[in-house]
Formats: sequence, structure tokens, C-alpha cells
Amino acid sequence: MAIRQTALRAGVRLESFTVAWMALEAALAIGAGIAARSILLTAFGVDSLIELLSGATLLWRLRAEAQGGDQGKVDRVERIATRLSAALLAALCAYVLLSSVAGLLLRVQPERSWLGVTVSVAAVVIMPWLANRKRLLNRMIQSSALRADIAESVTCAYLAGITLAGVAINAVTGWSWVEYIAAILLLLWLIPEAREALEAARESET
Repeated sequence: MAIRQTALRAGVRLESFTVAWMALEAALAIGAGIAARSILLTAFGVDSLIELLSGATLLWRLRAEAQGGDQGKVDRVERIATRLSAALLAALCAYVLLSSVAGLLLRVQPERSWLGVTVSVAAVVIMPWLANRKRLLNRMIQSSALRADIAESVTCAYLAGITLAGVAINAVTGWSWVEYIAAILLLLWLIPEAREALEAARESET
């Protein structure tokens, strides 16, 4: 029990940092994406916003148990957090698909954004670290909501990498469509994660 409480407190600290970072990342990426007319960079910002909502929900769930809430309350919060995390993952799938297809069909030529590049570089470093720390903690906590949040952290890192790669390839070759194709390929990994999160949400109801 003491080990679990230690893991929960560490989870609260880690998720508090996640919420603060995602708020900053979302604001900067969305602003830079709109300024540069970059659908992918804006999608990256929207992904950050979704992760902010998921992180806030998960923080609520972890605090409920860390503060010694009764098991019934913790279970109720876990079910709510799992459902919201699953819904946010599904929303992320839809947004990545729609924004990428729109970029291809409309032939949107994104402009360079050094602010967007800076935010993406930071996310490429920070998000894998966060995902790995959460994965280690979840071996003890065993939370479906935390697992969904880990998937979203990995997605954020992947999208950040795509944004950087897309900007570099577009700058060298002029192939702006590459970043949209890469974003669509992300769905090969993201859709199964969303489906698993939805199944976990349904199981929590029974």
C-alpha cells in the first residue's frame, strides 16, 4: 500500500507538469499554426488541447485516490476518466484524419514557423520522457485512464516529429503533402489504441 501511495503521489506530480506543459504547448502551437496556415501544426495544437483535457481528468482521478478517497469514489472517478480519455482519443483520430485529408485536397502550402519548430522540438524531447515515466508508474497503478493518457503522450511526440519532418522535407523538396500522409499513417497506431480505450470504458460500466 505504501508503494502504491508513493506511485500515486509521483503520478500527481507528473500529471500536474503534463497539464501545465500541454496548456503552454496548445496555445503556442495553435497560434503558430494559424499564423503559418499550417493545418498540421494547428492539428498538433489541437492534439495538445485534447491532451490537456485528458491530463486534467487523469489528475482528478489520481488525486481522488492519493488523498485517501473511499474505493467506491475512486472507482467512479476512474470510470469517468476512462470514458473521457477514450472519447478524447476518438476525437483525436477524427481530427487527424479530417485535417490531413483537408490539407491534401485543398493543397494548403504551410509557411515556415520558427515558433512552431521550437515547440515541436521541445515536444519531441519532453513527451517521450513523460510517456515513459507514466508507463513505469502505471505498472503499479494499473489505470485504464492512465494508459489512454500514455497513448496520447506518444501521439503528441509522433505528431511533433511529423511536424519537424514535414517542415524539413517541404523546405528541401517542396513536397508539402508528405506531412499530411505521415499524419494519416499515425492512425494505423492511434485507431487501435482508441478502440482499446473504448472497450476499457465499456468494461468499466459492467
